[in-house]
Amino acid sequence: MTGFRWEIIQEYAPLFVEGAWMTIKCTIICVILGTLWGLLLGLGRMAKAEHGPWRFILRYFVQLPVRIYVSAFRGTPLFVQIMVVHFALVPLLINPRDGVLVTSGIMSVDFARMLRSDYGAFLSCIVAITLNAGAYVSEIFRAGIQSIDRGQMEASRALGMTWGKTIRKVILPQAFKRILPPLGNNAIAIVKDSSLASAIGLADLAYAARTVSGAYATYWEPYLAISIIYWVLTFILSLLVQHMEKRLSKSDSH
Repeated sequence: MTGFRWEIIQEYAPLFVEGAWMTIKCTIICVILGTLWGLLLGLGRMAKAEHGPWRFILRYFVQLPVRIYVSAFRGTPLFVQIMVVHFALVPLLINPRDGVLVTSGIMSVDFARMLRSDYGAFLSCIVAITLNAGAYVSEIFRAGIQSIDRGQMEASRALGMTWGKTIRKVILPQAFKRILPPLGNNAIAIVKDSSLASAIGLADLAYAARTVSGAYATYWEPYLAISIIYWVLTFILSLLVQHMEKRLSKSDSH
């Protein structure tokens, strides 16, 4: 095996930096949107009414669709979901010729063309990973909320608090402390899963490594370099999650 050629990494250092920044941007956006979307799905999964017509409406028009959604996105590969979003869903919505958002007048033809050409891969990555992460996060929130003693919900309702206010003020703050570790693991998974978007042309770390390997017909240097960068990113993220856990534990002790 030949020696590690640092000059290759030095020559393409700007490309690796840009790829790392793209990976970080995708991760931050997908973690935020995926968490919010997962929270909505989790609440929808648990939505129920004891009596009246709302009992059947919530069961068959809220709970059932959410169950199917979560099962579908957890049961199919993320790579396939990215392909479907990029080559089917996004063109359906913002195709400059006949996209739904264009023909309905919501989006102009010029803006749709610019969005597809300049941000098509980025948009597809964000949408696909957000939809996928939401399915997993919904189960995390559902488990966290259900782990809280039911007596707290009943006590809050007895004090006159609405269901929504009880969830927001009483249940979620306690559940968040318990679900922070799995949420952190999900964020780490998003960092690594974002590399799949290089297949649709997203200029992230994996795309940078493929570009360099194609230019020099070598794989050792570029892929070892991005492996180290991915490890550093996930290590920093894990330290951040640990720091948040410690702060929340200290707040409980006071």
